[in-house]
Order: sequence, then C-alpha cells, then structure tokens
Amino acid sequence: MKRRQFVGVVTGAALAARGLTAASVSPESAEEETPFPLSVMLWTVFRDLPFGQRLEKVREAGYRAVELVDEFKNWTREEFAASRRKKQELGIEFDATAGVWHTLADANDREPFLKSLRDFVPIMKELECSKLILQSGNIVAGIPFAQMRANCVETLKRGGEIAAGSNIELLVENIDPEENAKYFLTSSAEGFEIVREVGNPHVKFLYDFFHEQIAEGNLIAKLEKNLDSIGLVHIADVPGRHQPGTGEINYANLYRKLAQLGYSRPAAMEFIPVGDPVQELRAARLHVISSVRTARSSTAAAT
Repeated sequence: MKRRQFVGVVTGAALAARGLTAASVSPESAEEETPFPLSVMLWTVFRDLPFGQRLEKVREAGYRAVELVDEFKNWTREEFAASRRKKQELGIEFDATAGVWHTLADANDREPFLKSLRDFVPIMKELECSKLILQSGNIVAGIPFAQMRANCVETLKRGGEIAAGSNIELLVENIDPEENAKYFLTSSAEGFEIVREVGNPHVKFLYDFFHEQIAEGNLIAKLEKNLDSIGLVHIADVPGRHQPGTGEINYANLYRKLAQLGYSRPAAMEFIPVGDPVQELRAARLHVISSVRTARSSTAAAT
C-alpha cells in the first residue's frame, strides 16, 4: 500500500468524527507545520510499551514533542542519556514535565517545595526540558481561602527566583473539583490572577481546557483576557477526557482563536484515545491544521 493510501485509511474514521474530509485535509498535512507547537502528554498513550517505543509511536503520529510526569522516576544516568539519544534520533523534545509534588497553598510546605525544586533542576537538565508543571495542592483545613492564595503567591515568587536562575519556567495547573474536590486551585481565573501577582516571567499558567470546561467554562473569553500569562494549554474533550470531537468542547473554535491571538506556546494533547492511539493523535493534529486553514480561507474570501 502506498503512503498516500495508508495515511488516508488510518485517519479517515477519526477525521470523519470531527467533520473533516479528504478535501479539507490532505495526507501530506501529517508533516505540515501547525500554527502553534503541538505536543503529547505521554501518560495518556502507549503505557504498555518501553519508553523508546512510546516516543516512536508519538513521532509516527506526526508530533515532535512530548510531556512527561514520572516516566523517568527510577532512571539511571545511562537511561537519561539513552532517552536523549532517542529523542534526538526522532527529532522529538521534552517540552514540559512534572516532578515536584509539594503544595503551594500550605506555607508549612514552602521550604520542602523550594528544596525539591532545587533538587529537581538537575533532572530537568538531564531531560533537556525547560518547563515544570506544578499543582497547587489540596485545601488546607483551618486556613482561610485568602491566606492559601497568598501562600501560593509567596511560594511561587520564591520558586520563580530559582526558576529564573536556572532558566526554566514554572507552570501552575488548574484541576476541576469533580476530579479532586479537595484541590485548591480549581479556577483558571484565580490562577491567572495569582500568576499576575507573582509578576515573574518565569512563572506562567497551564490553561487546561478539559478541567476548566468542567469547573467554570467560558474558555475563549479567558484566552482573550489572559494570553500573556499562558505558558501551555492542555487539550481533551468533556466528558471522558477523550479526543476532541467526542464531547462538548468546540475545539475548532478554540484552535482558531489561539491562532488569531498569535499564541505560540505549546498545546499538548492530554486525551485518552478511543480507538487506535496513533490514528487518533494524527487526526487531532490534522484537526488543528484544518480548523485554522478554514478560518484563514474564510477571512481571505471576505476581504
């Protein structure tokens, strides 16, 4: 089977689920540049494969970046070196990772957080990764909301100094209350305000569309108001955390808005595929291209 025929077969069903056709997205688009960098949060796919093969599958789907959580937790220096060789071979980068698990909302956890952050910087260098995903941690019993918010700001200010000195970015993530009813930072609006109050360009917000749709919605307005504070966006549909097109979020409109606003930071697919992961990841990537291309064509026709 020729490459053109093969790509058409594996993407056909997934594209149809998004209202796309061969006329709107050609097979060659698999390697076409996207309007903003696309990545894959690796915990969602290929978990039964060795790490190197997982990267190969992501590259097969057309992506050049992945995000990590704890895949490297027990790696030796030799395994870190092997991962660098593999990603260089494939032309893939590690654009973000998690790995510091202390809370921001509890002042008693501030010094352990700062120590863990300092200790984790060398691991980020081993990964050749510059963005660290952070979570606020859970609500602290007996502490007023305003104090927990102030604790987040102060801890991020001090963490931001470490980040600036290490040339990395800290990305604070919102989690919806259905996933974790005890989590402190469930509101993106609150998260954006915290980042602005920190006032350090090395501290940004991870705008997770999946979590925010469940928590508060109004996704596009928040993009327009807070673009400068966003360091990363995460993509999955509601409900179920599956690929765009399976739920209620109009991702075509979100992609068009991101492009219109000139968003140039990463956008990571963090969905659990229904169907073949390579096929669904490829279709999700092509959906970004098609959505923006359609909007540009309409604009050009109107002028």
